[in-house]
Amino acid sequence: MTEPHDPEHRTQRLPTTKPVERGDVLELDQSASSAAYEPLPAQQDGDGRAGRFWSARRIPAALLALVVLAAAGLLLYDVAAVRADRPAMRWRRTLARELAERPLDNAWVLAGTAAAMAIGVWLLVLALTPGLRDLLPMRRDRPGVRAGLDRTAAALVLRDRAVEVSGVQSVRVRMGRSKVGVRAVSHFRELDDVRADLDTVLGTGIRELGLARPPSLSVHVRRPAKKG
Repeated sequence: MTEPHDPEHRTQRLPTTKPVERGDVLELDQSASSAAYEPLPAQQDGDGRAGRFWSARRIPAALLALVVLAAAGLLLYDVAAVRADRPAMRWRRTLARELAERPLDNAWVLAGTAAAMAIGVWLLVLALTPGLRDLLPMRRDRPGVRAGLDRTAAALVLRDRAVEVSGVQSVRVRMGRSKVGVRAVSHFRELDDVRADLDTVLGTGIRELGLARPPSLSVHVRRPAKKG
């Protein structure tokens, strides 16, 4: 439900080629109606600025700490054993010999280097990115209070509002961090009228969610697929 869409501003009406006669006027039967709008303006009371929530990432941090602790403990024990005139562990002698004898273009050396680089890049990404992409920060209108809204919950709220619009048979809402994509099926009423009502209802719903960065809205309404 959270796939992002292109925020390009567009409004289009897609008629079919099937003519429908209404009195003396020949019109085209409309099959779809869609529109996209820029993000709603933020409220003016207070700055309301709020950054994204940062993930604690306890599992990666715990795993890294355990690996470092085990490696450091094993190496410290081996160094202490050598200082006590005992032979070094076999793994350290083997590792020293392999590093001294294997050339740098060896497949195992390259594979180990690539693995170490991949792990390092992964750790840097975890350290420099906030994470928690499914949690949308809400406006901070009160000092000392910080809240967030789950994207799935926000999509459910907007979907419940959309199905209350007259003429809407079914609706699907995809809530992104920067855009809300709505695809509805209407079995009666003019599609432009249904879309206009959805624009109004969902625009109000997005504003009432109280998000720090209100996403843009994209609405697409179509007729049900013909059976047979």
